[in-house]
Amino acid sequence: MQKTNQMNLKSLTVKNFRAYQAETKIEFDQLTTIIGKNDIGKSTVLEALEIFFNNSTVKIESSDANIHSTDKTVEITCEFTDYPSEISIDSSSPTNLKDEYLLSKDETLVIRKKIDCNKKTPSIDIYIVANHPTEKEVANLLELKEKDLQGIVKAKSLDSKLKGNPTMRKAIWSSVSDLKLQTIELPVSKPKEDAKRIWEQIDTYLPMFALFQSDRSSSDSDSEVQSPMKAAIATAISEVQQEINDIQKKVREKAEEIATNTHKALKEIDENLASKLDPKFNPPTPAKWNGLFSIQLDTDDGIPLNKRGSGVRRMILVSFFKAEAERRLKSSAKQNIIYAIEEPETAQHPNNQKVLIESFKSLANESNCQIILTTHSPGLASELPINSLRFIDKDEHGKLSIAFGEGIFPKIAETLGVTPDSRVKALICVEGPTDVTALGCLSKAMNLKYPEIPNLLTDERVAFILMGGSTLKHWVNHNYLKELGKPEFHLYDNDVTSYQNSIDQVNERDDLSIGQLTQKLEIESYLHKDAVKIGFDLDIEIPDQLNGDNKATPKIFAEAYSLKNGIPNPIRDKNAKKLLAERAFPNMTAEMIEERDPNNEVKGWFEKINKLLN
Repeated sequence: MQKTNQMNLKSLTVKNFRAYQAETKIEFDQLTTIIGKNDIGKSTVLEALEIFFNNSTVKIESSDANIHSTDKTVEITCEFTDYPSEISIDSSSPTNLKDEYLLSKDETLVIRKKIDCNKKTPSIDIYIVANHPTEKEVANLLELKEKDLQGIVKAKSLDSKLKGNPTMRKAIWSSVSDLKLQTIELPVSKPKEDAKRIWEQIDTYLPMFALFQSDRSSSDSDSEVQSPMKAAIATAISEVQQEINDIQKKVREKAEEIATNTHKALKEIDENLASKLDPKFNPPTPAKWNGLFSIQLDTDDGIPLNKRGSGVRRMILVSFFKAEAERRLKSSAKQNIIYAIEEPETAQHPNNQKVLIESFKSLANESNCQIILTTHSPGLASELPINSLRFIDKDEHGKLSIAFGEGIFPKIAETLGVTPDSRVKALICVEGPTDVTALGCLSKAMNLKYPEIPNLLTDERVAFILMGGSTLKHWVNHNYLKELGKPEFHLYDNDVTSYQNSIDQVNERDDLSIGQLTQKLEIESYLHKDAVKIGFDLDIEIPDQLNGDNKATPKIFAEAYSLKNGIPNPIRDKNAKKLLAERAFPNMTAEMIEERDPNNEVKGWFEKINKLLN
């Protein structure tokens, strides 16, 4: 079956699971960071996901039911978007989740696993929670056999030529004026005709979930390290299998020759001892070949991994975790993966923490990846995108809640002890992370020619604030940064009309803050074509505004880049902006900037920032 969708995890809801007695929901983005005090339930969220997807690294136990509840049934519910557009349970009539009434009211796919923890070995039942027909005569169509559906078709005088269960169900449902749609649980894990078959199809599309726990060991004998190393050995053996077969053939021939000669010699001594002696050659199994080899991991200067510091060991272990998860993804039918990593800052120097965070951000931008982190580190939290943060808190009655949005920022700052950097003299407010990179590269280029202009890539007196398109208005209207007491320089792209109102509000303040829109369409419009040529060996047009085809620079670049690299569909604008920020903007020189900007608008940005710093 062809895979055409990459299911994304939208939310998790847990009920009666460990400390989460009441039903508790958490929403997920491509990158999601769960924040809270120690022992408040961060790891429980990840372990609930592990139980839902794998029940392997962490297995459900009877003691996992909430100790204060008389009900020992645990519920773990996952909600997905980008579910398969088509499923095939009958080759003659493919179907889809919408036609089968297996989607929620919000048209998401909701799967609930109920776990009976009354038993020593808990049992798991699976349900799809959907807005489904409850009208008595058509409520159980997914559980009926073909013969039963044919009987209903006949009784309702529908088209007798209807073929295939999905086609008959659709016709039967269409014949009812009021299906009485309601959100109900549909059992799918036990043999009940097409309900079971549909679940088996859905199961193949679910993301792969890989959990890296904070308390696992980090030596080169650790199973997480050995697993990819053993896989490397197995892969190498498979690639030289023909040579192995040749060796085994020669060994067999030689062994059989020796065995035959031995038989002859034995017969000469006493024929009664060996009337028959047939040599049987048993070559080693692939597993035995794998066992012949092992790999010890040595780092710089030949130092074994298990002799390095805990921070280095853990960094390498995280790398092996990622490599192993990707290997499993490639060897399975799954299309996408969720990396869940507990406290990645453990034993890490702040510089390494930043490396990890940038790696996670980059990974989250990949189309087939979601990243879920947990942390109680203020340093790590302060480096993460604000829209990725989820805050776990507990009220005076001990009830847990998981919140997100603007209101959680003061709580996070108070809980983790995040305080402003005293070296910062001015805040630079831009829309997103690619604007930070682009502005930094442009300032560096201008600094080389005009030393009085600050290099924003290295100047510790500035801090960038990512306003995030959809929340920009709220950030500005409520002036959340006011309490920091630092002047602000706001620079937004000219491609959104409503941004002018935000800029006007900034300029009306009496705190020296400055706001302006780019005169050109967006920050990428200031690129020089030679900078793109150096970075990608591409010749493209760099328009100041939309070109004749209503395409901006990222769109033009995306089409050219995709064509050059044999990508069937152009990459998304977000990925195009990221590539340009990483590989084109660093090539910009002051001369390129001035050629693209003869009115010295860009230079003017940095001169205004310099005034705020001084």
